[in-house]
Amino acid sequence: MLVGFDHADDAGVYLLTPEMALVQTVDFFTPIVDDPYTFGQIAATNALSDVYAMGGKPLTSLALVCFPDKGDLEILERILAGGLSKMIEAGCTVVGGHSIRDEETKFGYSVTGVIHPQRVLANQGAQPGDRLLFTKALGTGVISTAIKKGVAKQEWIDAAVKSMTTLNKAAAEVITTGRVGTGVSPVRAELRSAGQPRAAVPTWSVHGLTDVTGFGLIGHAREMALASDVSLVFHSASIAVLEGALDCIHAGYIPGGLKANRDFAECLVEYDPSVPADIRTLLFDPQTAGGLLISVSSEDAGTLTRALQAAGVPAVEIGQVLPRAKPLIRVAS
Repeated sequence: MLVGFDHADDAGVYLLTPEMALVQTVDFFTPIVDDPYTFGQIAATNALSDVYAMGGKPLTSLALVCFPDKGDLEILERILAGGLSKMIEAGCTVVGGHSIRDEETKFGYSVTGVIHPQRVLANQGAQPGDRLLFTKALGTGVISTAIKKGVAKQEWIDAAVKSMTTLNKAAAEVITTGRVGTGVSPVRAELRSAGQPRAAVPTWSVHGLTDVTGFGLIGHAREMALASDVSLVFHSASIAVLEGALDCIHAGYIPGGLKANRDFAECLVEYDPSVPADIRTLLFDPQTAGGLLISVSSEDAGTLTRALQAAGVPAVEIGQVLPRAKPLIRVAS
């Protein structure tokens, strides 16, 4: 086992051969939009994201279905079709699945991918001096709450759905062409010391990677900081926000997950006084199929950002990695 539960990583990684390891993950949830096809797409995008967040390539998946005994099977068919459309886009084969009767619809996938053992990008590995890049905007949690309450404006829904149905595939493909560099993660260092063959030398030094999902930006940043024994600073003005997200916060459309994230992690956060209250709240918003948080060397940050943007990924630099100190995370204006 190369990556397990130790540092709350996005997926497990299991060594098969000196040049191949398995990446395994599972994710499913209840509907967060009204359209069943779109729900299927979102569920698939979300499940695939954890493989991309390790630097892996998805290969196969198994569908997980919970559906009411007397439910409309046309709805289930649309959910499955939506999920399949994203699996096809990812080049990931659906090899089967399992269904059970449940009063509440739930859908998702178990996804298996592959990765070179020396190219594993865990959340452990961020180094002082690194820059932090992020590939999507925040706000899907509060907008989803507004959708459930029937008060979301169509433009808010459109922005959130576009984000939640955009695979992290393009971003991961750009990131994983990057150079491993000399500051390798403990996993890669252990493999090299054991005489494992070195992966092909890429272009830039990405030291840590995670996707921002249910624990929000601060929650997943906390995991990266603790696993890497570093501190992080975010520049709140640089963080992209989905249209309507701040309106949702002002109107009180706050999901329970956001409150739980804030109760758990805010004790480790210090804000500059100028950081607005709505932005402070949004930093804990639980994301569905959220963006990738990348820790990359300062020398390569600009090059990687431009490469991501050229691939259609709206990546921006949102912070830096600092030596371990208090607070663990600081949010500047």
